[in-house]
Amino acid sequence: MLSRLVDENNIKELRRLLETCENVVITCHIAPDGDAMGSSLGFANVLNAIGKTVKVITPDMPPRNLMFLPGAKDIVVYTKYQDFATRLLRDADLIFALDYNDIKRIDKVGDALLASKAPKVMIDHHMFPGDFVNVRISHPEVSSTSMLVFRVLCRLELFPYIDKDAATCIYTGMMTDTGNFSYNSNDPDLYIVISELLKKGINKDAIYSKVYNSNTPDRLRLNGYAVEQKMKIYDDCHGALITLTRDELNRYHYQKGDTESLVNVPLSVPDIVFSFFLREETGYIKVSARSKGEFPVNKICEKHFNGGGHKNAAGGEFYGTLEEAVSRFEELVPEFEQLLETCRSND
Repeated sequence: MLSRLVDENNIKELRRLLETCENVVITCHIAPDGDAMGSSLGFANVLNAIGKTVKVITPDMPPRNLMFLPGAKDIVVYTKYQDFATRLLRDADLIFALDYNDIKRIDKVGDALLASKAPKVMIDHHMFPGDFVNVRISHPEVSSTSMLVFRVLCRLELFPYIDKDAATCIYTGMMTDTGNFSYNSNDPDLYIVISELLKKGINKDAIYSKVYNSNTPDRLRLNGYAVEQKMKIYDDCHGALITLTRDELNRYHYQKGDTESLVNVPLSVPDIVFSFFLREETGYIKVSARSKGEFPVNKICEKHFNGGGHKNAAGGEFYGTLEEAVSRFEELVPEFEQLLETCRSND
């Protein structure tokens, strides 16, 4: 039996909105990861099953290793079909904001979403949720939005409509947002949900293989180059930093998702407590951060990199050059050392 979590008033309002709508649009954050894709497609599958017309809009192209997910081929990519996506948002009866807490996280989709007169519902697990929605279901203590979606569906009495396809999507989101259940994964309810998804017929081993064993030669060479040539260890604060420029990414024919687990690699070294990865994008630097134990990378990302997340898994953006982003990181070494000392004193 799952513990009770979602506020009953939110469930009542969400149930009312679903009963009175026909056309539903689900949105998720830019550079959608496994949780964004899994929660959106899993939720869409169930809403389709109860007779709703549902479209999932992503701000940009999803990574190729997640295109196996049921429903992924029907996603409307805003950067490719801007006019169509804008019309969908305009004509929607209900809009969902899944796996993001702030309108800026959906890039150019934000203007079209805010312009829509449709009621909006947030289901998310990031800290500091924004106020651009009518119904806000926000639980940062939950390991993934996909797990939160599962719980919402159960509270809506829609569990019977979760089929193998929906379960595959939800499990993928749960798995990827916990590093295959290696962090943020000590909640007993997490394994109750996994058990229920297994009963729906998912093949968790096949899902893992499709997500993580989908390398290409270029991807392997890129990640090998990054570790061998671009990883720097900061012994005093037990940290690591990997950086990749746009030219370096292009050299290895980078595609979205090719560096998905790169930030985790330094953490396999016993003495490394936290790891950052800075990737040069057009107009900004993408920041990814992971850590072990009590070291709170989310606080670093919130304070210095326009982001946030969970204690052991966070991210953000830096607006400037890659060199400036590295300088900012290295200026923070004393802060890292202080955080590390605080973690040790609390052990």
